[in-house]
Amino acid sequence: MGKGDMKTKKGKTNRGTFGASRPKKESNKAARREKFKIKED
Repeated sequence: MGKGDMKTKKGKTNRGTFGASRPKKESNKAARREKFKIKED
């Protein structure tokens, strides 16, 4: 349970990835879609 563990928040922040333990904020997704004109599925 440390920086190398990809199932923990600490491991996610160390690698800069997102997942179940470190989800992206929903409010930012809408702003990115509008800014970059990404189609919604």
